[in-house]
Amino acid sequence: MRLVYLAVLAGCLLGTAPLEVVLATRVYARWRRLLLTLLPVVAVFVTWDLLAIRAGHWDFDPEQTTGVLLGALPLDELLFFLVIPVCAVLTLEAVRSVKRHWPVGDEP
Repeated sequence: MRLVYLAVLAGCLLGTAPLEVVLATRVYARWRRLLLTLLPVVAVFVTWDLLAIRAGHWDFDPEQTTGVLLGALPLDELLFFLVIPVCAVLTLEAVRSVKRHWPVGDEP
């Protein structure tokens, strides 16, 4: 049970990985754009979690996480804030790829 959190995150990545290859979403190829998408998400939610942990409103079951802490934040939670948005962006870009006429803002 110790690595449940990481297993769920790995499952999310594995489930969306074919979208990059099969539908050529180019999410990983456009890494700068992905990084700019992730930075505010990670900043807001890490801050939120740290404040909630400090206030005693939020905690993590050490039996289901790696036990690696970055200050008060488990590594698993930081990875969550990276993995889930990446999966969401992959899904969005996959829908755009299939729809073909759904511009979002990166078209010339």
